[in-house]
Amino acid sequence: MKPLHFPLSTLLLSSFLFLLSSCAPAQPATLTIMTHDSFAVSEDVVKAFEDANNVKVVFLPSGDAGSMLNKAILTKDAPLADVMFGVDNTFLSRALDEDIFESYASPELQNIPDEFKLDPSNRATPVDYGDVCINYDKNYFAENNLAVPQSLEELMKPEYNGLLVVENPATSSTGLAFLLATVAHYGDSFTDYWQALKDNGVVVVDGWETAYYTNFSGSSGKGPQSMVVSYASSPAAEVIFAETLLDDSPTASILGPDACFRQIEFVGILKGTQNHALAEKFIDFMLSEQFQEDMPLQMFVYPVNQNAVLPEAFLKYAQIPTQPATLSPAEIAANRDAWIQAWADVMMR
Repeated sequence: MKPLHFPLSTLLLSSFLFLLSSCAPAQPATLTIMTHDSFAVSEDVVKAFEDANNVKVVFLPSGDAGSMLNKAILTKDAPLADVMFGVDNTFLSRALDEDIFESYASPELQNIPDEFKLDPSNRATPVDYGDVCINYDKNYFAENNLAVPQSLEELMKPEYNGLLVVENPATSSTGLAFLLATVAHYGDSFTDYWQALKDNGVVVVDGWETAYYTNFSGSSGKGPQSMVVSYASSPAAEVIFAETLLDDSPTASILGPDACFRQIEFVGILKGTQNHALAEKFIDFMLSEQFQEDMPLQMFVYPVNQNAVLPEAFLKYAQIPTQPATLSPAEIAANRDAWIQAWADVMMR
C-alpha cells in the first residue's frame, strides 16, 4: 500500500487553521440569576464581572420574594437558574427546609458581620439589609403643631386617629415586616395592639406603591395619611429622585424600639447548576465592594460588607434604627401563616 502524500500548501493551511482555532477565545458561558422584581444593578458593574470571567449574565425576574421562592421550589428538580438572589429572613427557613441551595462559604464572608449570617451551613449568603419603618410627613406635623410619635404605643393615641396607612401582610412583604415588628414587640398579645390601631382609624391597603404614592401625604402631597409603613431609606430616595433640588428630605422615619423590622436578603447557588464554579464567583462578586457600593442607589438597601462606602445621600438622609425588631427565621417559618390569619381575623372582619 502506497503512503498518502498531501501537497505542502494543504498541510500548511491545516496547521494554520488548527493554531487559529486553538488560540481563539472560548465563547462566553451563560450564568442565569433568578431575582425578585425589585432587583437592580448598574450595567457597568455587571459588565465588569462578565469581562473578568468570560460569561454572559442573564437575570430572570420572578415576581416578589415569595413568588420567586415558590417558583424555585417547584422547579428544583430542573432549576431555571444557577443562582437565586432575594429570599429574605421572612422566607429563609422555608428555602433551607426545601433544600434548594448548595453550600458555599465565600472568602468574602470575612468582611460580613456575624449578625447577618443566619445560615451556619452557608447555603444562603447575606448580601444586603434594610429596615421597614414608619415614615412620616414632616410638613404635616409641623403645620399642625403635632408631635411625631416615637413608639408603637404612641400610635394608639387619639391625636393620630386616621393618620397611619399600612400594607396587608398577606399581600405585601412590607406589610408582613411591620406585622412581624409588632409580634416581636408584643408577643402573643400583638392582636390586641392591632385592634387598638383599628379602633384608632388605621388604613389598610394591598401594597406598598398604593400606600406610599396614593395614601401618603409625604410623597404626593395629596394623600390623607401623614404616616406610612415604608423603609428607613425612603427619605434618602425622596431627595435623590426629587424633580427639583432639595436641601432636605420631606420625610423621616420613626425609629423607636421595635418600631422597625430588619430585613436581610440572601443569595444562594441553586442545586443542579451546571455552572458551579461561575456561580461561586458570582457570590464572591455580590459581596465585593464594587457590587456592595452599587446597591444603595439601585435598590435602596444597605451593604453587609463592612468595608463598603455608603453614598453621601444615604449618610445624610437615611436612618438606621438602634433597636430594630428581629425574629428568627425558624420562628417566622413556624408561625407566619397563623400570625397573618390572626391579623386578618382582627382587621378584615
